[in-house]
Order: sequence, then structure tokens, then C-alpha cells
Amino acid sequence: MSRAVRAGASSSVLRPKLVLASGSPRRLALLEQAGITPDALRPASIDESVTRGEVPRHIVKRLARAKAEAAKKLIRGDKEFEKAHVLAADTVVAVGRRVLGKPELEQEAADALRLLRGRAHRVHTAVCLLTPDDRWRERVVETRVRFRNLSNQEIFNYIASGEWKGKAGGYAIQGIAGSFVVKLIGSYTNVVGLPLTEVVGLLQSEGFPVSQLWLSKAEGETG
Repeated sequence: MSRAVRAGASSSVLRPKLVLASGSPRRLALLEQAGITPDALRPASIDESVTRGEVPRHIVKRLARAKAEAAKKLIRGDKEFEKAHVLAADTVVAVGRRVLGKPELEQEAADALRLLRGRAHRVHTAVCLLTPDDRWRERVVETRVRFRNLSNQEIFNYIASGEWKGKAGGYAIQGIAGSFVVKLIGSYTNVVGLPLTEVVGLLQSEGFPVSQLWLSKAEGETG
């Protein structure tokens, strides 16, 4: 690697800090897939209840912002992160205007899959970036997904696998449920829980040197 490239890679240590307002291993893995490792995780407990009649796009935008605000409060007074970017996201699955959250019981997860089988649904994710100077940058991404017609036995066995736990709509597309999908229009990573194209775009637009981090990764692998 040339001295110029090495110098560029080394300067990444001077980049702004990034705090992820989530404890989701899926979102962390997706960020790392894009070469981004958050400097801290600050998941916050918020009220995720949905107002009757509230449309999916508004739900995810409201909750993502609430998560970012809660994480900002957690780092307030911490000199290491007082100038950090705060990244938050929220995802819901919807069939029409009916929103499917994260089921807590097996029966709820089974009911969700019976509703989704053999038909199309939409996955909405809002990404919220709170900048060091307290500006809000937001994107809402929608992906259309169609499931094949699952049998009752398949649903029973999937629920028994436990893979549905903690997943919007009661399924994880990056796992067994990937075999349920017959058609997907839009962002795949959005369905997993974090639309990477939009996240990278937001960060880069605020001067966060995403691609420069790739040089640091390459240097580490070849060093």
C-alpha cells in the first residue's frame, strides 16, 4: 500500500464518533458489512405502542426518532461522545394498513405467518441520523415482499425453530424464512432491519468518511 493510502487510512481515527441506538445484532452486523463499526451501542427502552389508525410510514419515523432522542440523552455529559452522530432505525411489517410488530408469543407469530403466506406485504424501515450539531436527517425505505403459500406444518416447524423471536412480522429473511420469499422488490437489507444504501448515503452526506474506513480494513487485513 502506498504512503498516501496509508496516511488516508490512518486519518480515519480522527473521524467523528458514531453511536448506534440499538442493541440489535442484525443491525450491528449490517453496519459492519458496510465497513462501519460503531464506537458505542446505546439501546434505549421506549414505548413502541402504535396509535390506532397510524400508518406504517409514520410509525417507523416516529419510533426511530424517539430511539435517537433516547440514545442522545444517554450520552449527554459524556465527553467522549458529546460530538457523536447518533444512528437509529425502526422496522415494521405491514399488510395493507395492518401493522405486524414483534410477536411475543408463539401463537402471535403463527398468526402473523398465516396472514403473510401466499400474499404480498411491505416492510418499512425509518433511518434517523442525529448529527453532532443536533440536526435531523431521516429516510423511510419500503420493500415489497411476497411469500409462497406455506403449509400449516411448515409454519408449526418454523415457530418451533425459535427464529421468529424478536423479529418484525415474526420472521427473519436472512434465515430459514428466506426460503419463503418468491418475490422481493426493493432493498433486501431493509427487510433484515437496516437499509445500507440509505444509511451510507446519510453518513457520507454529513462528512462521515465511510469509504475511508474501507482502506483501514484493507490495511488491517494485509498488515
